[in-house]
This record gives sequence, C-alpha cells and structure tokens, in this order.
Amino acid sequence: MTFNHKSVMLAETIESLQIKPDGIYADGTLGGGGHSYEICRRLTDNGRLIGIDQDKDAIQAATQRLSEFKNRVSIVRENYVNMSSVLKGMGINGVDGILLDLGVSSYQLDTGERGFSYQIEAPLDMRMDDRNPVTAADIVNGYSLQELASIIRNYGEDRFAQNIAKHICAEREKAPVETTTQLAEIIKQAIPMKMRVTGGHPAKRTFQAIRIELNKELTVLRDSIDMMIDMLNPGGRLCIITFHSLEDRIVKDAFRKAENPCTCPPDFPVCVCGKVSKGKVITRKPILPGEEELNDNRRSESAKLRVFERA
Repeated sequence: MTFNHKSVMLAETIESLQIKPDGIYADGTLGGGGHSYEICRRLTDNGRLIGIDQDKDAIQAATQRLSEFKNRVSIVRENYVNMSSVLKGMGINGVDGILLDLGVSSYQLDTGERGFSYQIEAPLDMRMDDRNPVTAADIVNGYSLQELASIIRNYGEDRFAQNIAKHICAEREKAPVETTTQLAEIIKQAIPMKMRVTGGHPAKRTFQAIRIELNKELTVLRDSIDMMIDMLNPGGRLCIITFHSLEDRIVKDAFRKAENPCTCPPDFPVCVCGKVSKGKVITRKPILPGEEELNDNRRSESAKLRVFERA
C-alpha cells in the first residue's frame, strides 16, 4: 500500500516557515514527506532538510518521495524528542525552521494491520515505532482498572472512562482482548445507547487515549518544545500542527512561557528572576484550515497550527 497522506495546512505551514533558499530545516514528523517536499523545492543545493520519523514505512515512503532532492536531504529514523542529538551528530548546531505535524497519519489509520483504526479488524498494535516491545494489547490486557480509566479520561477526554474500563476488565477476564474490532465492540457496549447517536464513533476517544499512552505522545511533545526552540537560529521558526486540545494546550502554554518566562510576582516594579524571553509567538490564535481544505480532507477539521519565532 502506498503511503497516502494529505499534508494538512500545507500552504499555511510553508508560508509560516519563511524558507530561506540556503537555510537548514528539520521536519520532526516526516511522514510521507509532503511538507518536506515543499520545503525542499524552495531550497538551493546549499540548503538542507533533515527529516526525522520513527515509523519505518514513513522513512521508506519519504525517501522515495524526496529522492529528486537527495543532495539536500538527510533522513533519520528516530523520535523527534532526540532531534538535538541527531542534528548535533551531523555537526548542525542551529536550524532556520522546524516543523511538527502531530498525530496519526492517514496511512497509519488506513493500513489495517497497524491496529490504529477501530473500523478495520486487526491485532491491537498501534505502535508508531515497531521497535517498541509494548503494543496496545499489552495496555488493554495489562493495565489495572484505575490505570485504564485514568488514561481514557485524561487522554481520550471521555466521560464514560470508568465504565469503559470496567467493561474492558470484565471481558478480558473471559479471554484476552486481541483485536481492534473486539475492543471497539466492548467500548460501544459501555456507552449508553442514546449517547452513541451523537459525537462520532464511540471507540474514537478510547483508541486515541491508548495510542497516546503507548507512544508517549504528550510526554514526547512536552519534553521537546524548549529543546526545539533552543535549536533555532535567530529569526528561525517552529511550526507545530496539533489535532486535539491536549496537544494544542501543551504547545500554546510552552510558546507563551518561552515568550514570557518571567516568574516575578506581578507587583514587582522590575524583573529580578533573570529569565529572558526566547522570542515571540507569531500566532496569537492558531491558524485553522480553510474551507476548501475542510471540504477536501475531513481529517483536517481538528487541525491547529501555532508558530513561534526565535529572537
């Protein structure tokens, strides 16, 4: 299956990066290489793009897609949380722009055997990096009732978290829960009939929660933003596309803090904490997909783009 993934807010992201033809750029979530292709098109052979992804299918697809730019592209299979050491290992101490397009790709969702989709029968996998020894099945069958309820509540923002966790625990007592459709059916039974009519598929939030927990998505994001801002050259920009409120909140708060890190009480006449601003938030409100894109790509509807510029 080809790595099909429509790059969300492509034009807006490229515009926000303000690409210099001889600049150095890092794409921390390379995917199929859609955003990176447009970056590379705007670079000369003095420019450089470093593409990072932990998914081997993405690496393969992007290598093919970006092959015409091979003189200016380096592709690394790694998690973007390790971007600093990847770049420094290449002798790069600063970049002119960094891009993250978070969440799960269309390819990952549509490739049934990856186990990301609640609509396709497959083993409960959900690993973005198949070198991870833990799968979604380990979480579903191994976490305690309270641990399950907690991740479904916190990462899925599902008010029926406790009931869903109870249903999962009751079912796995009989036999391990092993497939996506099996889990989706258990979740469906845990949600009152009248609530199933609205708000999309009842399993959506729980699948999101398990995927986030398994791949440590929020922890990785939280641990990376300051490091990425520090990697930017003066005037360099960090562009992050998020797909749900949990990610967006982390990005918004981190950008705000990088712009105004002062911890002095508001009534202090002058700052004494000595914390210096790293730059400015370009997007007071997030950039959202336009109407045409929303009509063309349903998966873009929850996307938000935020941009930070290094001082």
